[in-house]
Amino acid sequence: MYRIIIQAEPTDTFVPSAMKLRQWAKAALRHKVRRGELTIRLVGKKEIQTLNKTYRHKNKPTNVLSFKAELPEEIQLKVPLLGDLVICSEIVNEEAKKQDKTKEAHWAHIVIHGSLHILGYDHETEAEAQVMETKEIRLLKSLGFNDPYQV
Repeated sequence: MYRIIIQAEPTDTFVPSAMKLRQWAKAALRHKVRRGELTIRLVGKKEIQTLNKTYRHKNKPTNVLSFKAELPEEIQLKVPLLGDLVICSEIVNEEAKKQDKTKEAHWAHIVIHGSLHILGYDHETEAEAQVMETKEIRLLKSLGFNDPYQV
């Protein structure tokens, strides 16, 4: 069982339905965990820039930040906390336009990408990037989307 909480600031920019956001996150989570709670928070550029500066020491907005839950081992929950995804709607939509992708396809990629980070995947090295990108491509294809890395 997955509990995926959507928190969204009111915005004039495109945001996929909560149902789709949950579907994409679950697609990524399913292959590694059977249950868990994930929060997806949709924010503006100012908030994501503040978070990026605070936690990654990069004073600029970004598309997605992933915060994996780190609880002490002695805390056992019926539904384990997986973490939080913070997504900047404006940036994701701007990137979709620049990359000539549909907004929905790019959103699906960003949600899956962030969810994989929550599961421990990374792209700091070439080998890690290859593993993560292969997983993203496979998951997106299973959802009917094209390879996001093909220009």
